[in-house]
Amino acid sequence: MTLATITAAVMMLGITLYACTGIADYGAGFWDLTAGGREPGRRPRQLIDAAITPVWEANHVWLIFTLVLCWTAFGPAFASIMTTLFIPLAAAAFGIVLRAASFAMSKDAARARARHIAGWLFGVGSILTPFCFGVVVGAIITGRVPVGNAAGNELSSWWNFTSIVVGLLVVALGAFVAAVYLIAEANKRGIAELPGYFRRRAIAAGAAALVLGVIALVTLLAEQRQMFDRVVSRSWPLIVLGLVALAAVFWLAARGTVRGVRLVAGVGVAALVWAWAVAQYPYLLPFSLTIEAGAAPSVTLGWILGWFVVSLLLVVPALILLFVLDQRADLAEDPTTSRPTGDFDAAASPIPSSRSADLGTGG
Repeated sequence: MTLATITAAVMMLGITLYACTGIADYGAGFWDLTAGGREPGRRPRQLIDAAITPVWEANHVWLIFTLVLCWTAFGPAFASIMTTLFIPLAAAAFGIVLRAASFAMSKDAARARARHIAGWLFGVGSILTPFCFGVVVGAIITGRVPVGNAAGNELSSWWNFTSIVVGLLVVALGAFVAAVYLIAEANKRGIAELPGYFRRRAIAAGAAALVLGVIALVTLLAEQRQMFDRVVSRSWPLIVLGLVALAAVFWLAARGTVRGVRLVAGVGVAALVWAWAVAQYPYLLPFSLTIEAGAAPSVTLGWILGWFVVSLLLVVPALILLFVLDQRADLAEDPTTSRPTGDFDAAASPIPSSRSADLGTGG
């Protein structure tokens, strides 16, 4: 295995970690946006707020890592993707900024109306960003990103049926994983009425993701037969593993299991990400730029891999500690401590969120 292939695998690892940690955060924003009016949506939003507040921005470390690695190690691919797909990528960046600013404003705004608007914008950003990342993946796998500075069409490269379906698939998958996590969170916190609420939404999102996945394969067959054949012949075991793992995580959460839910969900998401990678290998840009042809010199790749090991030693223990403390409820007060019976009203809840009490993004 060459240095270029190892570096490409490391880059895919960064994408996988971002997908596994970030997709549920975006999905939580989807459920926040669609929770309904102020009173009907108050309890679900309280749980969403309590679940994501301690860790919701930590996943962006993997997005930054992936971008820097691609820029440094695979410059031609980075330049081609960034210039041809600058519209969806700029929209994704806007969604991230909108999401962060809105989440902060929802905590600090003095007026209920301002918190209402902030919550709505948070939900919009939570849908816009994963959708745009999905259409970028759709553009790449269909071969619509040629090598060169702005060599592809800046609109039709990503605004096409396959890319749009892949974007919707990412949104639906995020909503499913978030709903499953929230089932587990509700069970862990003893909130009796919310596991069923999020169970119904997990079923709806999972069904939507399954339908969209089938549609994506059909459109890929019509638009890029070579990539479809690679998916069918190479990646089917990973697709099956991903579907089984995601079905298993729903079964575990529905049974009230808390331990292992995130690990099984991570396996499911990672399997689907690597199904894409295996189908596309050895191309960075199908079917015009291979990993070897687009890689930086060996000395550069060697330094990149060396610093990757250093970054793992610095970042991974800190992230593990963050998630462990979050799961132990050491980073924020448990909203059920004052009402062990599961009464989750805003007046009694010690959740430090001004938004959860009176924000209504849907009413």
